[in-house]
Amino acid sequence: MRKRNLIVLGFVAVVALSALGLWRSGYVQALERLQRQGFSDLALASDRLTAQLQRYRELAVFMSEHPTVTAVLNGGGAGPASDLFLDVADKTSALDVMLVDLSGRVRAAANGSVGLNLGETAYVRRAMQGALGTGHGIGTPLRGRAYYFATPIFGPSSGRVIGAVIVAADVNVLEADWRGSQPAVFLTDPQGVVFISNRSELLLWRRGPDGLLQTAERAGSAFSYSDAAGYDIWHQTWDPYLPRIGLLIQRPLPVIGFQGNALIDVAPAQRIAVLQAAAFAALCLAFGALLLVATERRRTLAQANALLEARVAERTAALVGTNAQLLREAAEREEAQAALARAQADLVQAGKLSALGQLSAGISHELNQPLMAIGSFAENGVTFLDKNRPDRARENLSRIGEMAQRMARIISNLRAFARQESSPSVRVDVCAVLRSAVEITGPRLREADVTATLDAPDTPVWVRGGDVRLGQVFVNLITNAVDAMEGRPERALHITVQDGAHPSVTVRDTGPGIDVPDQVFDPFYTTKSLGRAEGMGLGLSISYGIVQSFGGEIRGENTGEGAAFTVQLVPWDESEAA
Repeated sequence: MRKRNLIVLGFVAVVALSALGLWRSGYVQALERLQRQGFSDLALASDRLTAQLQRYRELAVFMSEHPTVTAVLNGGGAGPASDLFLDVADKTSALDVMLVDLSGRVRAAANGSVGLNLGETAYVRRAMQGALGTGHGIGTPLRGRAYYFATPIFGPSSGRVIGAVIVAADVNVLEADWRGSQPAVFLTDPQGVVFISNRSELLLWRRGPDGLLQTAERAGSAFSYSDAAGYDIWHQTWDPYLPRIGLLIQRPLPVIGFQGNALIDVAPAQRIAVLQAAAFAALCLAFGALLLVATERRRTLAQANALLEARVAERTAALVGTNAQLLREAAEREEAQAALARAQADLVQAGKLSALGQLSAGISHELNQPLMAIGSFAENGVTFLDKNRPDRARENLSRIGEMAQRMARIISNLRAFARQESSPSVRVDVCAVLRSAVEITGPRLREADVTATLDAPDTPVWVRGGDVRLGQVFVNLITNAVDAMEGRPERALHITVQDGAHPSVTVRDTGPGIDVPDQVFDPFYTTKSLGRAEGMGLGLSISYGIVQSFGGEIRGENTGEGAAFTVQLVPWDESEAA
């Protein structure tokens, strides 16, 4: 029994120490949340006050340019300006609006301050230097707390300062709908005096050497200070409208020249920390109580454990069956994807063969010309040999060789375009592929009377792709552009190659443009006449898939003079290839 009691007492002591540490940690975390919320509340309150003061600054700037104001400084009477100031002060709730000359003497005012000399005030001196002057004070030139904006007035001919307009904002009016709100906020000037606050009992208090607020009536500070994990905590018992224990938050307000301060009540943080510690202690004590009766329930727990193991084995068997089913579904999906890839490859090859069928008539004509020229040159060569003119015969033989090379190049391009390419992406010169595509579609361009220009760099532009598939993309774009310009008065095709970090090829035509740019790459979308063999609407869809397989992007848009398709490709990276 004694040993058991010692264990219980030790356990209770450990729980108490842990609960105390948890209370400390929870209290610090709650203070952090209170500080974030307090910063938001202080920023909201200070920004609202700053915005209210800015209205009076804008009023001062506006009144400085009024002709009635400048007329007084130019020798006119002060009566109209005083009446104007009084009307403005009544409508804007300003405490006073005044006009001072270069010496600082009030020449016109809304509330009878004429003749008063304000030349020694800091805000008037700053205004006389040509800048906006601000200040605050009590009494002179008005009774009560006021915030002043002094705006300089410049002479129309000399451009020098000839006076200033002063607008006094009544701080009591600004605080009217702010008093009593939460949290307690007070603004101190550079001397540490509380000039604006939503707690009137703090007005005109001053910060002492210890940083705490104090008044002349009290021998010491009305507050005491403590530190909680780096947070400033103020304590007080003399005012029921201020938190007894408050978290001090400070924020500079350089726009109006004040220091914003807020006292956030920490009682909610303390309650949260106490509740957390109490819940933890109760949980630990309950756990300890359970441990005391654990020995009496070992057999029951063993039986429950055996039952649980049986259920786990049953669930494991079910999971194994489910996993096997998932594996079968994954294999079926992979087979479907492979079939889809094969179908897509067949579709690409069908598109190429369709394009070859469209180009066959032009290619036949293109091959027929060199063949006829070869026959003519051969007959001429025989004639020249008979006439013992070997030089002319040699020239004809050279011409026959050039024609044969031309025919071989055309047939090579056709064979490359027609073959099925399934190899991975390699280094490709996009300029060479473009020239080959233009040569393949040359008969079609000449038949349709299309003027084609190729603007490409002289040096190779290496990209990641495949010669055949990339050539099919460009052939599709060129033939689509030729078909779109059919019957147009102007038929011009311009192909541009851009080098750099993002190589691209742009194909522009002078056709009617794209009706629905968002659907142009959808399968079977076409604007060609129904029943035409070339109007299946698969060319751009196939091209889109080919460019996507290279990691590139293709997009179409209207230019106002026709359509433009841009193929953006991935530059070849030698380090990646290695």
